[in-house]
Amino acid sequence: MYGQASPFAPRNLRASHLYNKIGVETDVLNASPHRLVSLLFDGLFDAMNQALGAIQHGNVELKGRSLTRAVRILDEGLKAGLNLEAGPLAADLRDLYVYTCARLTHANLHSDPRAVQECVQLLQPIREAWAGIAPRVDSATVRAA
Repeated sequence: MYGQASPFAPRNLRASHLYNKIGVETDVLNASPHRLVSLLFDGLFDAMNQALGAIQHGNVELKGRSLTRAVRILDEGLKAGLNLEAGPLAADLRDLYVYTCARLTHANLHSDPRAVQECVQLLQPIREAWAGIAPRVDSATVRAA
């Protein structure tokens, strides 16, 4: 009924929201570059899943906020962080992120859950591959320290 940031929300709900926000901010401040990208993927998939639920339940406001958040994470986070001079993989990722932004925008305009599901399916292997290199990145970080 009340949003988490609402002054009318129950006190324990507001406290829980603030606690979670502080936890995320602390994680971001202490995160390695690899972990930051993982956090972006986590936020992206959370936003897409929220949007799917909102579309299913006819919650237009939540759908719009969630898909806008997903597009911003893709555009301002993942795509903006690419080093296009690093080779063709970065350019391919940029193209994928541009395409998924367009599909998520379509999903927002037309309340199209298939477009969101398509993006989830396209991006899931990238997310899994990124998570899969974490042990190598972590061990390299420990050796460098």
